[in-house]
Amino acid sequence: MAMDGLRTLVLDAAFRPMHAIRWQRAMVLDLLDRVDVLEYYDHVVRTAQDAFPLPAVIRHRGYVKRGPRSIALTRRNVLARDGNRCQYCGGGFPAGDLTLDHVQPRSRGGASTWENLVTACAPCNRAKGDRTPNEAKMPLLAEPTKPSVIAMGRTGLFRGDLPSEWELYLPDMPALAG
Repeated sequence: MAMDGLRTLVLDAAFRPMHAIRWQRAMVLDLLDRVDVLEYYDHVVRTAQDAFPLPAVIRHRGYVKRGPRSIALTRRNVLARDGNRCQYCGGGFPAGDLTLDHVQPRSRGGASTWENLVTACAPCNRAKGDRTPNEAKMPLLAEPTKPSVIAMGRTGLFRGDLPSEWELYLPDMPALAG
């Protein structure tokens, strides 16, 4: 893995995952002695006199005030929740080949909510049309729900595959879709 893509998992004082930051920011926090480094990557940054390992997992020492945590309802996030899979046929597609489908059609009062939006390939979206999945005889593979922040991290919003160094610190998540 190239160093540009490396992110550092940030935990609160109770070892709960909070978010991921760029490794450069994590190194600054470590050098300023504001965090404890729990895991390092195999990569190092060299200066003329020293070599510094890149932090993979850090933990804040003190209390970190956490506001309400919520995932924004965006096309990208719905695609991530559904794993870039059509929720009708189960096919995996590039993001550009998927559409967002309202389970309860908008023409019948269906809102744009986590519980009413799923990803669908164009053929399935056309076949379903302006009907509910039951009416179209096209059952959903998974019931759409609002994901948690950590669940979204498990599906790839931390940008790419999760590093093995993080596995011990992330709770096991059930498969969200697909």
